[in-house]
Amino acid sequence: MKHERLKQNYPFYLANEAKSPNQDLEVTDKYSGKVVTRVAMAGVDTIESAIAAATDAAKPMARLAPYERKAILEHCVRRFEERAEELATVLRIEAGKPIKDSRGEVTRLIETFQIAAHEAVRDPQGEVLNLELGERTKGYRGMFKRVPIGPCSFISPFNFPLNLTAHKVAPAIAAGCPFVLKPASRTPLGALIIGEVLAETELPEGAFSILPCKREGADLFTEDERLKLLSFTGSPDVGWKLKSKAGKKKVILELGGNAVCIVDDGADLEDAVSRVVTGAFYQSGQSCISVQRILVHESVADAFTKKLVAETEKLKAGDPADEDVFVGPIISKSEAERIEEWIRRAKEAGGKILCGGGRKDAVVEPTLMSGVPKDQPLQSEEVFGPVAVIDRFSHFDEALEMANDSRYGIHTGVFTPRIDHAMKAWDELEVGGVLINEMPSWRVDNLPYGGVKDSGLGREGPRYAIEDMTEIRSLVIRSN
Repeated sequence: MKHERLKQNYPFYLANEAKSPNQDLEVTDKYSGKVVTRVAMAGVDTIESAIAAATDAAKPMARLAPYERKAILEHCVRRFEERAEELATVLRIEAGKPIKDSRGEVTRLIETFQIAAHEAVRDPQGEVLNLELGERTKGYRGMFKRVPIGPCSFISPFNFPLNLTAHKVAPAIAAGCPFVLKPASRTPLGALIIGEVLAETELPEGAFSILPCKREGADLFTEDERLKLLSFTGSPDVGWKLKSKAGKKKVILELGGNAVCIVDDGADLEDAVSRVVTGAFYQSGQSCISVQRILVHESVADAFTKKLVAETEKLKAGDPADEDVFVGPIISKSEAERIEEWIRRAKEAGGKILCGGGRKDAVVEPTLMSGVPKDQPLQSEEVFGPVAVIDRFSHFDEALEMANDSRYGIHTGVFTPRIDHAMKAWDELEVGGVLINEMPSWRVDNLPYGGVKDSGLGREGPRYAIEDMTEIRSLVIRSN
């Protein structure tokens, strides 16, 4: 079956140029499971060439004037806007993302490049320093600036193939860093279209390579010492292993989570329900800040749960091409089977299925459970699917303790009318971000975003990524 807007095959990008030495990688429609296109895959020699090209491009990239970097990013914005529906269709097919959500991710791709274009000409936090601290340093002046760190290595995930790629690529261009990128093998097309647009620009030769590859080749993205920074988004187990192999390079990790939403006594239940439903089941739960654990004050637990179940049962699951579908397929049937097994285990351990629980091929029904023991994977691990569990608490301090009882920590949402509870949550929750009267799944792309504990290191958002992709270089002037 031929899909509208999909090419028969796609090249990879080596040193800014499209190359098609093979068509070895099959890309499937995640809803039908059928192969819909093929992509060129890079071998070890190609990856070696890409890293060498990025190394040679480091000085030309650093010499690009800020306005030139901005112009490159603005070109990308215009082209993404022109190709928005194509990008959304490709995303819907390769990732199984419902078409409305796919269009939303294209919007975020564009916004991320717009933010990076602004940051490209912003003063990158240089500073003039007072060095005259005593007689010894009289007449000395100091200052520092930020300079590009050099060639960067990026490994992006399958769940947001456009926007999470943008959060690596756009800041690198703004900072003046060449890069090599390995997109997820299950969803490489979005990154390759970004490469197609970058190839239209005046980036220096070798400034970028986008290379789907097998695992043995991917080791070079981590271990090659010519690369000065590794930015990885994916599973915690893989991320921490990569960090141990990265050597001297700086490492940024955006990993997993099992995000909590706290619903306090006195919260607006209608508002909380509408946002929790979105946070739990958007993207079929395949987000590291998907609402997975819901903690509800005992005084409102019955009313909240009844409303939440009713709204969840209204969600339509199925073909992501259907404008009314909210929950599409999981990235693979095997992952859907794993989620189904976790639900079964939680039920056998004493948990109660409030709604959902079924599976058809790769589509898992939006599922709510209660009474799930905390040693079950649905509580303790990242489900990465459309499943959330509900528990009760008596006192706000208890809710904070329950939320912190996790090896993960990216975002927590807190629905409360009390400013003291909001501030206490901000003080005590062991996470990268606390969102008051909002779901933890909410994100705007200029926010410093990232996690603590097993959820990662560093922060995304163009401004903060640029800080990681640059180094401080000091200057001292003696005037006497």
